[in-house]
Amino acid sequence: MTTKHKTMQEETTDRKMELLAPAGTIEVFETAVSEGADAVYIGAPALNARALARNFTMAEIAAMITYAHENGVKVYVAMNSLAREDEIREVVEMLGSLTALKVDGLILQDLGIYSLARKFFPELRLHASTLLTAHNSFGVQQFSEMGFKRVVLSRELTVREISAIHRKTTVELEVFIHGAMCFSYSGLCLFSSYLGGKSGLRGRCVQPCRRRYSWAGRKKGGSGYFFSMNDLMGIEALPMLQDAGVRSIKIEGRMRSAHYVGSVVKAYRLALDALNGDERAFEEARRLLRDSMGRKSTTGYFLDSQPRELLSPQHSGNIGLFLGKVKRGKKKSASLTVKEPFQVGDRLRVHQEKTGERVAFTVKAMKVDGRSVPRADIGAQVDLELPIMAGVGDSLYKVDVGSRGKGKDGGKSAIDPDRFVKKVRKLVNPARVDHIVGALMQSGISGSGHGRGPDKRGGGQHTVRKQQHPGHPNRGKGRKKGLPVEWWLKIDDIGKLKNHIPNRPNRVVVVLGRQTFSQISRMRKYVDPYIRDMVWALPPVIDEADIRTYEEWISQLGRRGFHAWQIAHVGQLQFFRQRAAFAGRGRKGKKRKSDTRRKRYTLFGDYSLNALNSQTVRVLREAGINRIQAALETDRANLADLCGNAKGIDIGMTVYGTPPLFTARIQADYFQYDRPFVSPKEETFLCKKAGAHTVVVSEKPFSLLSKLPELAALGVRYVVVDLTNMHVRKGAMESLVRQLEGVAKPQRLSMFNYQGKLL
Repeated sequence: MTTKHKTMQEETTDRKMELLAPAGTIEVFETAVSEGADAVYIGAPALNARALARNFTMAEIAAMITYAHENGVKVYVAMNSLAREDEIREVVEMLGSLTALKVDGLILQDLGIYSLARKFFPELRLHASTLLTAHNSFGVQQFSEMGFKRVVLSRELTVREISAIHRKTTVELEVFIHGAMCFSYSGLCLFSSYLGGKSGLRGRCVQPCRRRYSWAGRKKGGSGYFFSMNDLMGIEALPMLQDAGVRSIKIEGRMRSAHYVGSVVKAYRLALDALNGDERAFEEARRLLRDSMGRKSTTGYFLDSQPRELLSPQHSGNIGLFLGKVKRGKKKSASLTVKEPFQVGDRLRVHQEKTGERVAFTVKAMKVDGRSVPRADIGAQVDLELPIMAGVGDSLYKVDVGSRGKGKDGGKSAIDPDRFVKKVRKLVNPARVDHIVGALMQSGISGSGHGRGPDKRGGGQHTVRKQQHPGHPNRGKGRKKGLPVEWWLKIDDIGKLKNHIPNRPNRVVVVLGRQTFSQISRMRKYVDPYIRDMVWALPPVIDEADIRTYEEWISQLGRRGFHAWQIAHVGQLQFFRQRAAFAGRGRKGKKRKSDTRRKRYTLFGDYSLNALNSQTVRVLREAGINRIQAALETDRANLADLCGNAKGIDIGMTVYGTPPLFTARIQADYFQYDRPFVSPKEETFLCKKAGAHTVVVSEKPFSLLSKLPELAALGVRYVVVDLTNMHVRKGAMESLVRQLEGVAKPQRLSMFNYQGKLL
C-alpha cells in the first residue's frame, strides 16, 4: 500500500487530525503502520523518557523510517530525556545521526539539547515534549517563538483550555488521547528520583504513584492506591478536540505489545474516519478499546478540571486482567484460583502488595492437579513458576496475549535493519563532533544558543538589569559572615518572617499567590526591611484562567518597587516580554526591537527549569535569566561538571526543604491534607494544597547544609533554604542559620541524590 509521503505544504492544508501511535519494537511499529497510524513515535537509543524499554539501534531506526515513508507514514523520534553534563557528546552524535536519517520530528524536553539542535542541526523539526509542561498559552507561545513546530500539551488540560490556547497561538498542538496517565504534571515529578535516583525525567520512573499507601496516625484512615490513575480513553472527546484546533492525537505506550497497540490504533482509525457521523464505526471502535487489556478508563481532564473518575484508590492500577490472588507461595512458585483464562506464552505481572513491586514475565509452564497444561480456564486451581518470591495475597494480572511472531501477521517482518548497518556507520563525522564538543566546553555563554552570543555588556540581549557578582558590595549581595556562599530564604507565607533570623539572608524569595499578595499591605512591618532584597517567585503551574490575574499582580508589584523575579517555567518569560531573547531576528534578518519596559526586571531561574547541564544553563542565561538554580535531582559529580562548564554564570542550589515530589491538578475528596501517609517501605509523606493544586512532599526535609564549603568549592554561588510547604516552629529559623554557619551540627537527613548517582 505504497503512497506518496506528504509534503510540508500538503501537511499544513490537511486539517484532519493526525493519529500518532507508539512503538517500542519493530513488530509493534509494523503493526501500527498496518492498522492505520498516520505517524509513529519511537525512542532514540538512550536519552528518551522510556529508558527502561529496549533501545532501537540506528540501523533499526533507518529501516523503520524507510518503511514508514514508503507507506506515507511519518516517524518522530523521542529524545526527551534530561541530559547529564557527561552525555553532551552523545547528544551531539545522536542529533547528527537523526538529521542524516531525515526523521520527521524530534521530541525534546531538555533545553540544552534544544539549543544544540537549533544551532548545529537546524534541519531538524522540533516538537516540545509533554515533559516541558506546556499547560497554558504563555508556555505554548514561548515554545513557538523558540522555534518548536509542535507542542505536546500537558494531560491536565480541558477541551475549553486547549481551544483557548489554540486561539492565542499558531503552533501545532498535540494531545494524548489514550493510555496511561501520570498523577503529577509531566516534567514536575521528582518522586521516583527522590526514592533512589531513578529519575522519571530521564525515563527511569519506578512509578511510586502505583503503590499502596496508608494514612498514618491514631485515627484509622485506611489504605489504598491513593495516586494510581485510571487509563485515559478520550474517544468521546474526538469531535470537540478537532473543533478545538488539535493537530495530532497521541496514543501512549512505547512499552506496550503489538496486540495492544494494534487494537488501539485500529479503534482510533475507525473513530477518526467516522467523525462525519458513522455511529456503527464509532461503536466498533469503542468495543475494540474495551477489549484491549488495560486499567479502568477515564476521559481524563478533557471535560472537567476535577473529574471524579480519574482515580480508583481501591484498585492497584495494574494494567491487564485480574487473574487472582496467591493462595500459597513457596520459593518462586505460587498457587491461585483463576478468575480469567490464560495460557502458556501469555505475559503476566505479579504485584507484591506489601512492597508495591511489580514484575512482568512470560508463562513458560503451569500445572493443574499436578498435570502440565497449556491453558487454564476460570475456576482452575493453578500452580506456576514466578520470577520473584510471592506471598499470600499478592496479585497476578494478564497484561498481554502470547507473542504473534516477528511480523505483523506472525511471519517475517518487512522491515530489515540488516540492509542499513553499513549506511548508519557513516552517518556522523567524528571530526565534526569533536569540533562541536570542543567549542562548547571551551567557550562561555557564546558557546550555545542560535549562532550569536549575548550582548557584550552581559545583560542577556540587554533586556534585563545586569546582576552583580556575588562579591559586589551592594546591599543584599555577597557572602554573609561565616558563610562561604550567598544564602537565600524562600517562603510561601510572609508571616514566616516574624521568626528571628540572626544572619540576614541575601535574598528573600516569596512565592506569589493570593495569600502572599494580600499580605503585602497587611504585613508591611515584615516586608519593608527586605523590600530591596525581595524576589517574587512564580509557581511552576499557572492555569490559563489565572494568567490575567498574575499579569495584574506583577504590574502592581512593579509599581510598588519590586523588580526581582524568579520564574519556574520557561513560558513565564512571556510575563516579562522576553520574546526577543529566544526568537532571535525578524523575518528580514534585522534585530528585533526590545521592549524598554523589560529593562527594569531582574530575572532568576528556579530549579524546576531542570538545568541539568551547562547547555541548558547557557540558553536560559541568553534568555535574560541572570542566576539559575541547578536541577534539584542532580548528583555531586554532575553538579561539579555543570559549574565547571557554565563559565561566567552564577549557579545556585536549593540545599534545604521539602520540595513537591508530585504536583497535580486533581484534589480528590479522599485526600487527607496535612495528615501523614506511609509507603510500603515506611517512608512518610504529606498531601498539601497549593492553591488549586495538590502537592505531595516528604514529611522530613532534605538537607545539604553540611555541604556548603564543598558546594562553594564546586562553583555554586548561592544556596536556597526553602521553607515552602513547611510549618516553621519557634526557634527553627535560628537553628537553621546556625547549621548554615557551621556552628551547630546539621540534622541527619536525606541528601536527595547529591551523594549518590542520578540514573
